[in-house]
Amino acid sequence: MSGELFTREGRALHEDRKKIPWEVHPRPLLKRDSFLNLNGYWKFRVIKDDRTVRAGEGVIRVPFPPESPLSGVGRHFPEGAELIYERKVTIPEEFRMDILLLHLDGVDQHAKVYIDGEFAGSHDGGYEHFTIDISSAKDEFTLRVVAIDDLNDRKEPYGKQRLKRGGMWYTPFSGIWQPVWIESVPKEYVRELRIETDTKRALIETEKSISGELIVKTPEGCKSWPFNEGRAEIFPDNPKLWSPEDPYLYHFRLVTEGGDQVSSYFALRSITSGRDEKGVNRLFLNGKPYFFHGLLDQGYFPDGLSTPADPTLYERDILTAKELGFNMLRKHVRVDPDLFYSACDRLGIVVFQDIVNNGRYSFLHDTALPNLGFFSYSDLNRYKDKETRKTFVKRMEETVRQLYSFPGILYWTVFNEGWGQFDSVSVSLRLKELDDTRIIDAASGWFDQGAGDVASVHIYGHSYIHTRHVWKNKPVVLSECGGYTYALKEHMFNPEKAYGYGVMKSSEEFLCRIERLYNEEIKPVIKLGLSGAVYTQLSDVEDETNGLITYDREVVKVDSKRMKKLMEGVW
Repeated sequence: MSGELFTREGRALHEDRKKIPWEVHPRPLLKRDSFLNLNGYWKFRVIKDDRTVRAGEGVIRVPFPPESPLSGVGRHFPEGAELIYERKVTIPEEFRMDILLLHLDGVDQHAKVYIDGEFAGSHDGGYEHFTIDISSAKDEFTLRVVAIDDLNDRKEPYGKQRLKRGGMWYTPFSGIWQPVWIESVPKEYVRELRIETDTKRALIETEKSISGELIVKTPEGCKSWPFNEGRAEIFPDNPKLWSPEDPYLYHFRLVTEGGDQVSSYFALRSITSGRDEKGVNRLFLNGKPYFFHGLLDQGYFPDGLSTPADPTLYERDILTAKELGFNMLRKHVRVDPDLFYSACDRLGIVVFQDIVNNGRYSFLHDTALPNLGFFSYSDLNRYKDKETRKTFVKRMEETVRQLYSFPGILYWTVFNEGWGQFDSVSVSLRLKELDDTRIIDAASGWFDQGAGDVASVHIYGHSYIHTRHVWKNKPVVLSECGGYTYALKEHMFNPEKAYGYGVMKSSEEFLCRIERLYNEEIKPVIKLGLSGAVYTQLSDVEDETNGLITYDREVVKVDSKRMKKLMEGVW
């Protein structure tokens, strides 16, 4: 295994040791001028059972996890070890207002924060943002973050991380893996915005104590609305709708009576399910039948693992997907930084977002038996540990709250292929309570218990037979398919092993097999109610060489024009 692949951006960052990574504001939906970036080199040491594993003279580059080459460390530490990050922080003159806020956008899985040795706050959960008020800190102070990760304890969501990586399981990541930053705000400030839209109006809400003015940039020019008691409902003239074909965003600025100013945006759009004029169950975008043809997106990069060298790599992936003719990405069992979702909104690609799985995976139950045709197991008594169930629901609630206002997210997947799946009917109903504006896929792949808005199917290694699924009286989404392997050794993470379905020996053979899938199995049944298809996958990931682009993002493995023509003919 080489493990030494770099993206072009990663290679440049690796060579320029002075460059501070991720220098862009990390919260595009709640953006202030006040922004102090704490990414870059921190002191780093590791302790396990009161024994030093890595000495204090070590350094690590934030926000890359220690397992990644870009972190400068390149190894995974024992489970349960304390990863101790430390750096000096200087608050610039005229930066400080009334309140200082420390933001940590992602620390896996448990974090404790100290200011000059004094405990400041803690957080559990590896995929959620958290914020700590550090107003009492001096203008110069020492910031310490202690992160503890334990993949042997499957209560916390972990996605595709595995201690023994290989096949469809990937190198684990731990510690700080998203930006760390500080902002300064007035005493009364906007803590979060909740933005709900349809095709006619936008409802923007925050704390009831906030009032002020909302200034919206519309196609006709800037227009202001009163913002009273934490709420404004906006009905733009001649509403311009968002879609992958025309991703129009309404940018706005909220100026509060308390002196706070935040910038954000919204988009007018809707996603619904129902019957078309011929009585066929379909998904509708903005009131019209729409076919979502997408790619599975794992969000992994060879040099930063969970975190690309630069957020512009998200833009490159999105634009590549669009150039190949796709209009959707399924973000697979992980939550990415806000800048990924913002790029999808801005560039125009729909996101089908997975909730990250916890619990234990069973090859027999979750993979072998379903592929032999056994799909009907009840999930009521699966994963009965109360704490594991409670944690999953709590993290689901936090994910929905964190991502709710990104307009490009149109679809939630609760459980994938039975991984950690329990009582999917009740869990999906809870998700519907949290968000009734999006489509819910309760059980992607198999073990459908009748919940959710779609019938969701995975097909690998055998043909898709649509008639087996339309009886469920819902739109059908082929939520994973394809996965054909075409390996380019000079661009492989592991030249000794390629994982996927089938072995294609040339780009021509690879593309012909994809064309056969769409022309013979997918396109003919769209008229019967197939409403979406997710091809596996956007890029190679470690052993998996079934991507349309290589892991290092250097090579598109299919002819782009021919692929786009195939996709344009889907709908």
